[in-house]
Amino acid sequence: MTVVVSRAGAAVLAVLVLVLTTAGVTPLLPTTLLPTATANPAAAQTDPDEPRFLELSIDEVTPQTVTLTSESVVTVRGTVANIGDRDVEDVWVRLQRAPVVSDSAALRTSLSLDQAGFDTVGEFEEVADRLGQGERADFELELPLRSDLVPSLDIDTPGVYPLLVNVNGVPEYGGAARLDDARFLLPVLALPASDEVTEDGEVTENTGDTRTGNGGSRGTTRSSDDGLLDSDDKAFPAVPPDVSRPAAVTMLWPLADRPRLAAGVAGSGTEPVRLVDDDLATSLAEGGRLDGLLRAVEDTARTEPRVLEGLCLAIDPDLLVTVANMTRDYLVVEDPDEPTGEARPGSGTDAAVAWLERLRALAATTCTMAVPFAQVDLTALADLADSSLTDSALESPAAIVDSILGVTSTPGVMWPDSGVLTEKTGSMLAADGPVTALVSDNAVEGGRALLAGTSSTPSTAPGGNGFRISGVSGLTAALFDSSASAALAGMGTDPQTPSFVPSSARYDLSRDSSTARLQDALGALAWPAMVPTVSEVTGAAPPAAGRSVLFAPPQNWSASPDDAASVLSMLSTLVRSGLTTPRPLTALVDAAANTANDPTASLLVYPEQAITDGASAAVVSEAEEQIGRLDAIQTALVEDPQAQLTPQQFTAPLREDLLRAMSLAGRRGADADGAYATGEHRAAEVREAVDDIYDAVTVISTGGVYTLTSEQSPLLLTARNDLPVGITVRLQVDAPDTVDITDIGPTQLPPRGSRTLTVPAQISDSRNLRLEFALTTESGLPLGSSTTVTVRSNAYGQILAVVTGCAGALLLFLAGRRLLHRFRGEPDPADEGYEK
Repeated sequence: MTVVVSRAGAAVLAVLVLVLTTAGVTPLLPTTLLPTATANPAAAQTDPDEPRFLELSIDEVTPQTVTLTSESVVTVRGTVANIGDRDVEDVWVRLQRAPVVSDSAALRTSLSLDQAGFDTVGEFEEVADRLGQGERADFELELPLRSDLVPSLDIDTPGVYPLLVNVNGVPEYGGAARLDDARFLLPVLALPASDEVTEDGEVTENTGDTRTGNGGSRGTTRSSDDGLLDSDDKAFPAVPPDVSRPAAVTMLWPLADRPRLAAGVAGSGTEPVRLVDDDLATSLAEGGRLDGLLRAVEDTARTEPRVLEGLCLAIDPDLLVTVANMTRDYLVVEDPDEPTGEARPGSGTDAAVAWLERLRALAATTCTMAVPFAQVDLTALADLADSSLTDSALESPAAIVDSILGVTSTPGVMWPDSGVLTEKTGSMLAADGPVTALVSDNAVEGGRALLAGTSSTPSTAPGGNGFRISGVSGLTAALFDSSASAALAGMGTDPQTPSFVPSSARYDLSRDSSTARLQDALGALAWPAMVPTVSEVTGAAPPAAGRSVLFAPPQNWSASPDDAASVLSMLSTLVRSGLTTPRPLTALVDAAANTANDPTASLLVYPEQAITDGASAAVVSEAEEQIGRLDAIQTALVEDPQAQLTPQQFTAPLREDLLRAMSLAGRRGADADGAYATGEHRAAEVREAVDDIYDAVTVISTGGVYTLTSEQSPLLLTARNDLPVGITVRLQVDAPDTVDITDIGPTQLPPRGSRTLTVPAQISDSRNLRLEFALTTESGLPLGSSTTVTVRSNAYGQILAVVTGCAGALLLFLAGRRLLHRFRGEPDPADEGYEK
């Protein structure tokens, strides 16, 4: 509990010090009062190269959100751990507050303020006299929201407030220093009525309970039967929020995962799919991440169905394809580097069946949209400019989602995983017709001012969230709150910082506990609803009623089940209190699409960080090469209506693997290098798989040496196809000029079969000749390996013709000579010596 000294006691102490000092006596103050709220803060350890001694973690904040019915005292529980190389003495903590968040950007920047910016402070409380190396100590801090007698958070108006817990200590061989701190946001939707808190625990009449601390105690006004809005008898009356200008909220609810299917495995039609691990089985099962995301929506549908009017399930088709395959027998490879090697049966079939059935039931009554396949980097996809790959990434997802879930997903909308677009990417999205992109508010020039309505060229869309994009015909945009998206991305077990977050708002999320990051997200969700109240306090222009607000977590969202439930609980609270109203995604998209003919347009902004976070150049180059080879081989494959496997089904997994290789999943988290390595490995596996496809079709000679009985004898070869689909090939030959091979034309090879090729050949040379044969596609791409045959002809060719001709001529000459002599009656000289 916090040490409390009342303001009256402090005044008496100050007078006593003044009297003693005037009398020439140096007063000795209690050591426990030395680290007071008015003391100068110790220097913070902010240099990452400096040694760290203590680590402070926030474990619980109560209440998570302050409302009219919540406690009027904020309690923060946490842990201080000694992570240094020496003991630390005199470990003290205290709670501090910064001014109310006054604009959306401050939701991030306020959390990186210097400690001095948190200028409303509580008292220090001792955690431990001495904390040894490796030791941990728990603490609990309490401060009332309001008090005139003791230190408090001094919050008198609803809003979102940054809080800080500061830990001081004295490391061995060093002096007193601020050794660590933890920051988080506290959303205050309303102030509950409360009585005064006193040092001795006495409270005004109608006190509900008391809290006792070290050296003092505090009382609160929470009673079981009081209506806190009726607070005339309270020292501090309730302060409700301004609900006259509710925000119209739309929430994207992503269901996605990093790619799990083993890379480099072409379609077979009969073989079970292979996964690189079985983590998805855990995620789909009860208590898993994907189970929690789905369950949070199911529970909200029962408790506060109005919230679902403004919620849309954003589903990655790659996840659906994987889960659908898991509902049947599937395998998990022992080594991801050997996708076709040893594998064991997967364990998630039952979980996949149950999860998919629940999703089908929920999707039937809830807005559903498809996101690009496998969270692919759309900028890299646009640079490739391959129509088949673009279709797989952008056109197929809706068909996949609709087919598996039996729904009709929201058309005409595209949500890039990066949250930003280039003009080239925008042109790719709008190539087949008008489309509305859901992008960050800083992905367009002056986006935050446009959303706030302070731009000189405000949106004409109802709700003020719809803009025509300059330089891209047919492309409009609806903007989501970048600060809220960044806070949502920080939730869960794998926090990440989106590419669109500016450098001024980027900091190391690993230093914050999951509880603190959840508080940041809840504060960011509450902020748009607090704008009217804060504007009234700060004197800013009030926002327009019904202003449109879009919330977009990262597509691969690592929120735990409890985190997901807390997010939807906050949205439910906002709706119930009248601070927000749900707005369907279709209404948002339609309003944005109607700005396509607006006279003004907004320029796209593409941050440098998005290039850094994007697919590597090596992966894109590999994808460019392999997609061309896949297109060529698919053209050569035979489309047989009666076959179990079509050419498209055979090559589709490899096309999808190229998209997975360019996935942005994991590229903005703690293991970005691992995500890059995974992408490059997947691309290499696709290259090997395509090589294997080409090598599976080859020509074989039936013998090493051919002996031809005539110059026009045919050659016999065997063409073999080890692919599960038929293919059309051509025979190519490299032969000497004395050999004339007749082109046998295109030849179809059956699936996993062979065919004998009869090749007419005319050879005008009696020497041993070497001929090289190979198969190619009809477009000329080589298949398999070539084969070399030796041909020996028994015919003499031109020499034989000359000899035969000469012999014939001589025979005619001799026969004519004999006849001539016989007609003349002369003896033939050739008969001399034979006369009798």
